[in-house]
Amino acid sequence: MAARKEDALEGSSLKEILAEISREKTIAPCFLLYGEEEYQLQDALESIIAALIPDEAARSFNLAATDGEHEDVGYLCDSLITPPLFPGRKVLVVRDTRLFDSKNSLSAMISRIRERMDSDPGKTASEFMQFLALTGLSLDDLRDGGWEKIGEDEWQKFVPDDNASEREAWLPRIVEIVISRKTPPVSKKNDETQRLEQVLSGGMPEGNHLILTARTVDKRKKLLKTITSVGKVLVFEKVKKELKQQQNVMEMAANLLARSGKKVSSAAWEALGQKTGFSLRESLGAIEQLIIYSGENKVIEAADVEAVTGRTKEDVVFSLTEALSQRNLNKALTSLRELLEQGEAPLMIFAMIVREIRLLLQARLLLDAGSLKGSDANMADYFRFQKYVYPSLKQRSEEPLEIISQHPFVVFQALKNARRFQRQELVVFLKLLARTDVELKSTNLPPSLLLERFLVSCIRVS
Repeated sequence: MAARKEDALEGSSLKEILAEISREKTIAPCFLLYGEEEYQLQDALESIIAALIPDEAARSFNLAATDGEHEDVGYLCDSLITPPLFPGRKVLVVRDTRLFDSKNSLSAMISRIRERMDSDPGKTASEFMQFLALTGLSLDDLRDGGWEKIGEDEWQKFVPDDNASEREAWLPRIVEIVISRKTPPVSKKNDETQRLEQVLSGGMPEGNHLILTARTVDKRKKLLKTITSVGKVLVFEKVKKELKQQQNVMEMAANLLARSGKKVSSAAWEALGQKTGFSLRESLGAIEQLIIYSGENKVIEAADVEAVTGRTKEDVVFSLTEALSQRNLNKALTSLRELLEQGEAPLMIFAMIVREIRLLLQARLLLDAGSLKGSDANMADYFRFQKYVYPSLKQRSEEPLEIISQHPFVVFQALKNARRFQRQELVVFLKLLARTDVELKSTNLPPSLLLERFLVSCIRVS
């Protein structure tokens, strides 16, 4: 379990917490679980709940759960000081609490929104409304293209690492999601956290417990200091190094696979990494589906991964750029139509194509420089690329190249596809994209038509 304790509680761990509960030792009145590694956090949450209330039938009476979108601090305090209806422990859970949000967490909030707005639009729409509440902006400030009127300097006061080109790719999309879902604004509540701090510090009947989860916390919050003093804090940090992240997925999947008597082929692991980026939550969810899907087969193959997870938007973009390199107009237009049929807005497709061509050009420049150690011999297999080529690329982190900061699989695909292009071809593609960008913003021609014309022009120029 990749959890660690805050310094003030050093030495405690999930395993020790569960042991204390099972031995009926003095149990903390509150628990805070936070971090970006959702799967491990959720696993720890369920383990603590099960330890506090082992009887599943009792949970229907003595367990109450809500989320940050609906949390009411006053009601929460009242519940914490009220004895349970039935004998046993009483547990209140607030998932994704907003009690620790502040302007210091805006960058992390936007990062989550950008990453998950397509896979979990409901939650990200709610989180974006929280972002607006913290910044003082309103939805009316951003809708109908209003976001374009917010200057770069003003925006970067809120989110310093979000530049104009990146904002253009995601902000209109999340505004569209919020409007289409009619997500309500975050209501302004009186600050009752001081009362909650008092309740947690000694106003709760023995046997009552509060569990809070959060993605990020502002460590200057007094509430965090209170919980650290009287309760337990577990942190689940997102694994930064890709190979370590992949190993974590494999280790946690080992039990699932052992129970089912199955194995995953190396090609299937590679395909799974492409689909999920080896995110624990997504990867392990996919493994569970693959175990069922593979039936009596003892080995899960790459074809199984493809069948279960389907083609992602990134897959289609890769397919589109591959079609360009093959001078295959039919395949390129089919990929474009597939993206449109997936509900992707033409401007978002354009942004993805721009990003992909830019990465291809940067990859081509790296290949031409001849400075990627072992790239010629180790580009056929993704795992060999990760082990022998990617480390030399990371050593160039001071260079201002966008590709260096990308996920290893994105780099692998870009380098592989870039070998099919000459540098000048990619420069021409960028010039055609610049022309298309002007036409998208200054003419009334259908955006889908302009994208089709771009593809036709690229293949003809090539």
